[in-house]
Amino acid sequence: MARARSDSPLLFEIVERPDFSFETKAMAEGLWPVAGMDEAGRGPLAGPVVAAAVVLDPANIPDGLDDSKRLSHLQREALFLKILGSALGVSMASVSAEGIDGSNILKASLEAMRRALVGLSVQPKLALADGRDVPPGLPCAGRALIKGDQRSQSIAAASIVAKVMRDRMMCGCGSHHAQYGFEVHMGYATVRHRTAIEVHGPVARLHRASFAPFRLGGTEVLDEEGLAGLD
Repeated sequence: MARARSDSPLLFEIVERPDFSFETKAMAEGLWPVAGMDEAGRGPLAGPVVAAAVVLDPANIPDGLDDSKRLSHLQREALFLKILGSALGVSMASVSAEGIDGSNILKASLEAMRRALVGLSVQPKLALADGRDVPPGLPCAGRALIKGDQRSQSIAAASIVAKVMRDRMMCGCGSHHAQYGFEVHMGYATVRHRTAIEVHGPVARLHRASFAPFRLGGTEVLDEEGLAGLD
């Protein structure tokens, strides 16, 4: 007999917040230090994919760590400084638009995470990666956690660091290519960005030529001097 479903609405939405339980369990198993890894910038039409690896201090975890997408700009900036000031290790790495075009966005994202982990000043025994895949070539054991930035504080910290650093990089691109508004949309496919591409064309080594609309539309990519041609 089928079980009747309630038609009563929930009084409130239960929002899962990251905690330190995965790290604590690993410590009990002798796997310490534990690093969290995450990336920012898989979806945009322009700019690098940026990753971070963070080893938190269990005795000094900043309050408010969460998935960077659920935080405001000001919250991310404040937590970014707290993470840098309290963590046992923080490392960042990126793969450029050219590197993304040379492989694919998934491989580039995993490679950026691997580079970030290798760059840590402390050698972790376990790396927790956000998503479904463990980056290949890690110097330690790895574990993938789906929605890890909403479950693990270490991954949440890495997501904040990666997001803040990528946003700062795109703001720098905006100062050199004012007509595109990178400092506003961070390279995502907003109406303003797509319109700028239609008017001015994409920029070589900054726009991802393997992404639509470039690949599908056959749009020429402009180099830094405004000359047409694909690199």
